[in-house]
Amino acid sequence: MANIVTTVRIFCSIALLFCEALSPWFYALYITAGVSDMVDGWVARKTNTVSEFGSKLDTVADIIFVVVCLVKLLPVLHLPVWIYIWVGLIACVKVFNIIYSYAVRKQFLADHSTLNKITGALLFVLPLTLSVINAKYSAAVVCAVAMVAAVRESCNI
Repeated sequence: MANIVTTVRIFCSIALLFCEALSPWFYALYITAGVSDMVDGWVARKTNTVSEFGSKLDTVADIIFVVVCLVKLLPVLHLPVWIYIWVGLIACVKVFNIIYSYAVRKQFLADHSTLNKITGALLFVLPLTLSVINAKYSAAVVCAVAMVAAVRESCNI
């Protein structure tokens, strides 16, 4: 059941590619994907179906969701160049972590740390707060937490 919930996130994420950013359909799919991210782990624990495959599927679903959101949102947020550079640096650290962990441990890195969960929550809330918080400031907070999480992840490999 948990893997079905995670699969819903993947389908919602892909469907986001076909929606206008920040439109009602975008927000409906976005919120559905975000809620599924919160629910899948809970379902797995409650039904005693936690698995390595489910953890990896969750990580893949997270990556797809984040990449799609970046593709859809970065062009419409009109952020300063330094934010885009910072996002690129975070992506480089995350990709390095994945490659390095596979090279060293021969396994796919799936770090579900508290900092990564906080990063995900902040990233999820960002588009929902655009009418009250300037995206430049909220993006800087997300980037700061994401960078700390990525560097911490590097130290744990």
